[in-house]
Amino acid sequence: MGNDNLYKKNDILEIKITDMTNEGEGVGKHDGFAFFVKDTVIGDVASVRVTKLKKSYGYARLEKIIDPSPDRVRPFCRVHRQCGGCQIQCMSYEAQLRFKGNKVKNNLIRIGGFDAQFLESIAEPINGMDVSKSGFVTGYRNKAQFPVGKDKNGRIITGFYAGRTHSIIENTDCMIGVPENRLILEKIISFMNEEGISAYDESLKEGLVRHILIRKGFYSNEIMVCIVINGKNIPEKEKFVSSLTSLNAVLKNEYGSSIESISLSENTKDTNVIMGESFRTLWGKDTIEDKLMGLTFSISPLSFYQVNPVQTEKLYSQALSYADIQEGEEVWDICCGIGTITLAMSKKARMVHGIEIVPEAIEDAVKNAKANGILNSEFICAPAEKYLPEHSDEIQADVIVMDPPRKGMDLSALSAILKVSPKKIVYVSCDSATLARDLKYLCENGYELKKYRPFDLFPNTIHVETVCLLSKLSEAKNHISVQVDMDELDVTAAESKATYEEIQEWVQEKYGFHVTHLNIAKTKRKCGIIERQNYNLPKSGDSRSPETPKEKEKAIIEAFRHFQMI
Repeated sequence: MGNDNLYKKNDILEIKITDMTNEGEGVGKHDGFAFFVKDTVIGDVASVRVTKLKKSYGYARLEKIIDPSPDRVRPFCRVHRQCGGCQIQCMSYEAQLRFKGNKVKNNLIRIGGFDAQFLESIAEPINGMDVSKSGFVTGYRNKAQFPVGKDKNGRIITGFYAGRTHSIIENTDCMIGVPENRLILEKIISFMNEEGISAYDESLKEGLVRHILIRKGFYSNEIMVCIVINGKNIPEKEKFVSSLTSLNAVLKNEYGSSIESISLSENTKDTNVIMGESFRTLWGKDTIEDKLMGLTFSISPLSFYQVNPVQTEKLYSQALSYADIQEGEEVWDICCGIGTITLAMSKKARMVHGIEIVPEAIEDAVKNAKANGILNSEFICAPAEKYLPEHSDEIQADVIVMDPPRKGMDLSALSAILKVSPKKIVYVSCDSATLARDLKYLCENGYELKKYRPFDLFPNTIHVETVCLLSKLSEAKNHISVQVDMDELDVTAAESKATYEEIQEWVQEKYGFHVTHLNIAKTKRKCGIIERQNYNLPKSGDSRSPETPKEKEKAIIEAFRHFQMI
């Protein structure tokens, strides 16, 4: 149904939310016309104000909840609607997990082209966090980056950007971060005010302090503070260091933690990138330490290190379980960061190799290997999309693990991985849309998706991690030529047991779905049942026939057993 001037901006409507987008917006219809409404949950009946109209859909702002969904909860954050961080905080955690599991599955169907029933047969349940007595999941992030600016009255503030804007919503006590953040931020803002240090103004491209990065080792209780500045130095840096370190007595007493590293990162570019290309330490250590998977890791301001260590341990353990590395196998870790997965896989592998584009991360990875006494590791600083194609002829890999950024894997890197031809691929993804795209390519070129499991590393947000196992489809590498006179060979006992029509009828009656002759023929070949030459083969020699869905293959095998063909 089109708009046709039925609605106009600022109209107040009552709608029921019946669906949600992957971005966490509720979807409801008014007389058949769809509206997208932020901060709503499936099942809500809401009063909404029309904000924008297109020909076949519109956007509206939540005005009032008339009848709340059973999945709606009272948000724990006072600025959750203004802030762009926790998009689904008003949804119960159980519903959040359902939403994320469905998001992964729907992307695999819509983008990856996988069959829904097949996915249900291989999916493992989403792994979520423990919920507090309040019903919420808070305090899970070990890292936060706070923009610094001014409010409309010229007062220095810090917090987070409002959704799809660069307007700062003031908040020094984000509840999904660690409580130490508030004390550190307030101390820095107070110091800036006392010393007349300016906040960066994006519109004017002037001012000094752009961002404040705070990291905490959950195991070590070490805290790192890095100030990102639009310049070369911070005034009164000794006084600044003294001001920050004066917090350590309070931090130790209240939280058992302490600031162990204070650094600066210069970023004078007109860019949305937060960190500069390098950093220098003002006080303390260059890195802080933390433990993961029983190993010790050094983390610098520029290192990639998962922000939720509790769930990361579970995620990486699942990746290792899927990889099922055997003694003497060669393993490659693509986009390895500081070597967390790489080094965890070293215990059984003959050799582990990590590739990463960030030089500082590779430096940390080498240090981490040395600190943990791991000698069977190698780390390469290079873009995967360049290194893999150039070296695919010489790379030996039984297992390849890849953990790319949200953009997924570059096609040239995937093509090189196909050429390397590992027995198994373990794909760890932070974006199920690009995951689905990459899995589609791999499964169209000789690999089969065997298992997948979503992990919630980012409660209250729309983001979800997924780990997948792919295995190489078996190929007959050894052939023996045998000449057989078909006149002397009677039809096999297996072929005489049941016709294709009888198998189809049995499956339809037993399972309620239809299988094709091609499904049966392909399953016969997998089971080693002799097929007549060229039966049901594609007309074009190089064309690819679709794989038989797993649930249909299982049903056909049961029919073979029923008719005593196997």
